[in-house]
This record gives sequence, structure tokens and C-alpha cells, in this order.
Amino acid sequence: MPNAEHTVTINRPAAEIFDYLADGTHNPQWRTGVVEISRTSTANGAGARYRQVLTGPGGRRIDADYQITDYQPPHRLSFHVTAGPARPTGVFEITEQGPRTSRVRFALSLRPRGLMILMTPMIAAQVRREVAALDNLKAVLENT
Repeated sequence: MPNAEHTVTINRPAAEIFDYLADGTHNPQWRTGVVEISRTSTANGAGARYRQVLTGPGGRRIDADYQITDYQPPHRLSFHVTAGPARPTGVFEITEQGPRTSRVRFALSLRPRGLMILMTPMIAAQVRREVAALDNLKAVLENT
């Protein structure tokens, strides 16, 4: 089962980081593979849904809609991908280190099924790239 996690320290308060991550429309600013995203529900917090399109192999567009499943400001935000060929679950855990410094952990987990099992090495590499994008989040938040 492909799993990956990455942790960074960001010079921002935990609440500010949490609010930024909880608004999925920010994803294209720090996740390079996001082509489109829009909120599709009126729910706030747990239950919020987003329609998301990613760039896949060969530049092909892939649906990757998701729903927030756990919303505990300013420390924990979890989601589950609900559309597309891969449906990982993910979690952001934010721990305040000081008044303006926070540690952010991003973890993804995917259980391949059917023919996707044959693609596990490629999927594992993509999962690692996704969590590594946390470095981009750090750069975006510290430079705004």
C-alpha cells in the first residue's frame, strides 16, 4: 500500500496555515498538478466538497474530487478523494512551535485495487511527489 509523509516548519501561526489549507481553492498556488478546482458544497469544515482536476500522465486531465472528512482547527484536516482512478486519504497535522512558527505534516495513503495493483510502484512515486509539494506550501506562505 503506497504511503508517504513529509514535514516542514513554516514561519506562520498554525491557525493561518490551517485556514489556508482548509480552503481548497488555494491548491493551485502550491500544488503544481492542479489544473482546476472549485467548491461544490455549501458545507463548511467536515463535509465540504471540492471538484478538482489534475494533470495526469501525458498531460491527460484526471478528476480528483475530494471531501473534507475531519476538521479540527487549527491542528488537523483530513480528506478523502472521491473521484478518479486513485482515491487516497490524506491528513494535514499542524503543531504550533512558537507564536509564529508551526510544524506541518502531510501524509497520504492509498490502497490500490484491481489493475491498479500492477501500477503500485508508479503510484507510490506520485504519492511521494504529492507530499513533497509541502515544500511549495512553505514557500508560498512565507513569501506572502
